Amino acid sequence: MDDIQKIPALMHTIGKQAKEAAKHLAQASTQAKNTALMSAATALRDHTAVILEANAKDVVFGKNKGLSVAMIDRLLLNKERIENIAIGLEAIAVLPDPVGDVMANWQRPNGLDISRIRVPLGVVGVIYESRPNVTADAGALCLKAGNAVILRGGSESFHSNSAIHTCLLTGLRTAGLSEKAIQLVPTRDRAAVGEMLTMTGVIDIIVPRGGRSLVERVQTKSRVPVFAHLEGICHVYVDGAADPKKAIEITLNAKMRRTGICGSAETLLIDEAAAPLAPSIIDALLESGCEVRGDETIQKLDSRVKPATDEDWRTEYLDAIISVKIVTGVKGAIEHIAEHSSGHTETIITEDDKTATEFLTCVDSAIVMHNASTQFADGGEFGMGAEIGIATGRIHARGPVGLEQLTSFKYQVRGTGQTRP
Repeated sequence: MDDIQKIPALMHTIGKQAKEAAKHLAQASTQAKNTALMSAATALRDHTAVILEANAKDVVFGKNKGLSVAMIDRLLLNKERIENIAIGLEAIAVLPDPVGDVMANWQRPNGLDISRIRVPLGVVGVIYESRPNVTADAGALCLKAGNAVILRGGSESFHSNSAIHTCLLTGLRTAGLSEKAIQLVPTRDRAAVGEMLTMTGVIDIIVPRGGRSLVERVQTKSRVPVFAHLEGICHVYVDGAADPKKAIEITLNAKMRRTGICGSAETLLIDEAAAPLAPSIIDALLESGCEVRGDETIQKLDSRVKPATDEDWRTEYLDAIISVKIVTGVKGAIEHIAEHSSGHTETIITEDDKTATEFLTCVDSAIVMHNASTQFADGGEFGMGAEIGIATGRIHARGPVGLEQLTSFKYQVRGTGQTRP
């Protein structure tokens, strides 16, 4: 199957099957889609041992490949994580079905009745690295939104993805839906990615999830529209009016809860008016095992702080490293974020509502927060059940891409015999 000469034929077949499945899935009942999701959740729990065995093979492969600790953490599954994947499928099942939703309705003076109706996008292509949970999240969200999906996971998560995909197929069969509605590309060959990027007329949208090199490649070479973000260079800003306890706890959580996710904070900005808080925050980070790289002022606070370079302000570490800088008020924070942020997620810690409003209004990122950890930048935490990715562009979707973002719309116009003069 990995013979490069066979890849175009393989992808053509998968695409043709997905296109056909999408036609039927667009008309599928909410009950059938929910049955498929609930059955898949049950299958995940029933096959936990099989999934863990497959994941163990992938972890060995990843370590031999030289993946970082953060990337191995993204790859790793355990009973708790599998249970959370199952819970995510159930959460998607109980969400309102967006397909057929009347977004707006109005009548014209000539008697025409016009409605804007949500419809599926069609066929979604998802290209992702490491995280096997994306197989379930993307498959489930696309299914509920009435889309067929072609999943191309990373080589390091090949066995895990296959095991999870098998559970999704069980759900489709139980509900009487086509198994071709959720297809997993059965090869590690990177040529499959290149082929997907040219499948105009078959794939309606591509969603890349992974490192900068993957996303840049997709955005540069894809002939299919793309939902994407390059990096998650997320900021925490501690304002002069911050509550000290919140400042420490939120910063620690934003950086250290899981360092390898795109919502992990990479830069900490501290208002010069909050300078008395800085030593406590820096000490808490260092004691938690986080490397701190600071500007000259921050370096003077603790001998363990390493010098920050210009490159640090533009770096997504995905590791226990954070860059720290003193800024002049909320305007200084906004200016720094405007210059260095990737437009993903930023948060302000302050008890001053006016300052918080200025930050939330002026920071132009997909997600802006007040007194909350950047690690909440997640579709599941937003009540979407799960997400297919975080979009940082401005066209069609922005922020967590959930059910509604996986739909488009059409206009239905009802008349009584009107003709245009």
